[in-house]
Amino acid sequence: MLAEPGFAADVERWRMYLSQLFDLWPEAQPPEDLIDRIDASLGGVAPARRGRPFPWPLLAIVSTALAACLLLVVALRPGGPPPGGAPMGPPPITASAPILVAALGDAKAPVAAAFDPTDGSIRVTAAPDAPATRVAQLWVIGGDGVPYPLGLLARDATLLVVPAADRARIAAGATLAISIEPEGGSPTGKPTGPVVATGALAAV
Repeated sequence: MLAEPGFAADVERWRMYLSQLFDLWPEAQPPEDLIDRIDASLGGVAPARRGRPFPWPLLAIVSTALAACLLLVVALRPGGPPPGGAPMGPPPITASAPILVAALGDAKAPVAAAFDPTDGSIRVTAAPDAPATRVAQLWVIGGDGVPYPLGLLARDATLLVVPAADRARIAAGATLAISIEPEGGSPTGKPTGPVVATGALAAV
């Protein structure tokens, strides 16, 4: 998906098509022995008794959020697809640090973020709604548990360039958070308003 923008767009389009099926039927729990019966029908060894059935609709929602993060990387990183969906070949393979992605907030409507260590840029798809006199501000929280400001978010997609001195804080496992602050951002350097979305960074 990272190497083929057209294929990545196809995957996301089919995810959206299939996700609509969840609205057509009420949720139902499958029989507890369903997976064992499937394994047996395929000639496999029956596994030990499992716990509660996995919530497959939740898995689909989370995977869609991850796909949105990956599409953000493909569409916005240097060498991504040109405007208007014009065809292009696979980008050249170069040695670079892995991209870090996160899905912030509600799994049904996540805010996707992607950090590129090669140039220190962080891209966010959109900001949560904020009152007219407030703004959304992005933070990173590392192992020390202290939030550090990264910048203010526009209502649409935002591109921020993180100062070189702060880039080491943005690593796999760190948490991105969005808070609602007064115009101009937090006056204290720490979140003062409600934190409305969080998500952990992972390397891709």
